[in-house]
Amino acid sequence: MRRLVLLLAALGLLAAGQAARAQQAAPQLVPDVSQRTVEIRFSFTGAELLLFGAILYPGGRVPEEPADIIVVLKGPSQSITMREKQKIAGIWVNADSIDFRSAPSFYAVASSRAIDELVDERTAAIYEFGLNKLQLSPSSLSGTTEIGRFARGLNDLRARNGLYLEAPGTVEITDGVLYRARLPLSARVVTGTYTAETFLVQNGRVLAAATREIEVHKTGFERLIGQFAEEHDLAYGIAAVTLALVMGLAAGYVAQRLPPA
Repeated sequence: MRRLVLLLAALGLLAAGQAARAQQAAPQLVPDVSQRTVEIRFSFTGAELLLFGAILYPGGRVPEEPADIIVVLKGPSQSITMREKQKIAGIWVNADSIDFRSAPSFYAVASSRAIDELVDERTAAIYEFGLNKLQLSPSSLSGTTEIGRFARGLNDLRARNGLYLEAPGTVEITDGVLYRARLPLSARVVTGTYTAETFLVQNGRVLAAATREIEVHKTGFERLIGQFAEEHDLAYGIAAVTLALVMGLAAGYVAQRLPPA
């Protein structure tokens, strides 16, 4: 019995050593981003983030067929209701709708080659490589076709607002080791923690992944207004309506005082 226990222990140590060697033999990523903090001011018109880094191969030897890179930049998740309008009796009214519980507020993906050339459909769905692979978590029990239709509508709407982006073939890899990708950050982005994920892909498999976080927040007068709106929503609403009325009355008064053309 004692010999059996010792034998099992030895086999366990051998398996652990093999696993450690296999882990050490796998390539590793050393990623970084040009900005860890993005400040939104009154004059903010967007930003461009540089995602770069290095691929560390075992023994420092680059294989004959170097791996590819996919980078994904995601903003905080949001719940959103998508509504479809229909024209009834000459009037556009809300018709069908669907709720998505976890739509990313911002999504951008860049890759060294087209994603369908790098991974299969299943892997792309697991890692959410591409707009059509986003897991939006619909809360309704609508059919698959209907959910897909609303999901495509959401993707198209946010793409037109600069919030969703696909950029295949834009990741540059130098000497099979150094990589970089530039992704625009729209002026419409929300505040919060963004994740920049880098994936090392070879022969249809994800060999390594690494994540960096980016904080997007308001600063200055915009930050004070945002805090006031969150903490005193009723007072903020009343103040906004009052200001709009005062500006409207002032504009009307000025228009009346001007001489006719």
